Parts: sequence; structure tokens; C-alpha cells
Amino acid sequence: MPKSMSKDAGGPDKPLQRLLGGFIRLHVLHHAAEKEGVVGNWMIEELRRHGYRLSPGTLYPILHAMEEDGWLKSRKAPGGGRRRVYRITQAGRRAFSVAQERLGELLQEVAEP
Repeated sequence: MPKSMSKDAGGPDKPLQRLLGGFIRLHVLHHAAEKEGVVGNWMIEELRRHGYRLSPGTLYPILHAMEEDGWLKSRKAPGGGRRRVYRITQAGRRAFSVAQERLGELLQEVAEP
């Protein structure tokens, strides 16, 4: 999560984590729509580039829930091992499209003076 999410040395700001959780899911859907899809470790690094600090223990339950919701589909990554590639599904594309519309409306509203 963003560095600014830490209340103090005592730990993360849980309410802010819940608020920004939707942004993380949107970010995952955005990248899962790319031709090659995403793998968890790459997604952790990508989110880190944007100021989020997630551990595998945080991201993988999100990916699994999104797969359970029908928004993502995973398959074993080439090369074997436990790595999985996550790709967006048609249902995920529809959900992402709705989210983009609502995000656009929200951005216009909060940007108004």
C-alpha cells in the first residue's frame, strides 16, 4: 500500500487499505487484459511502482477471489512450477468497463471546484 497509508510505526491504516483495495483490483483487471496476462510476482512489482506495498499473502487472495468472481481465469505458466498466469475474462471485461465509466464520472465530480 502507499507509504502514506502507515499511521505510524504501529502498522498500516486498515480503513485506507480497504478504500484503496478497489484501485488495486482495477489495476489487476487493466493488466490482466493485456495479451500476456499477469503473474503474481510481476503484479506485486507493478503495484509497488505505483506506491502500493503488497505481500504475496495479500495479493494472491485478491487474485483468487477475482477468479472465483469470474473476472479472471488462470492457467499454469510456461516453464512449470507453481506460477500461474491470470487473464481477464469476458465477465471481467464487462466489470472493468462499468468501473471505468463510474471512475470517469467520479473523477469529473471530485475535480470540480
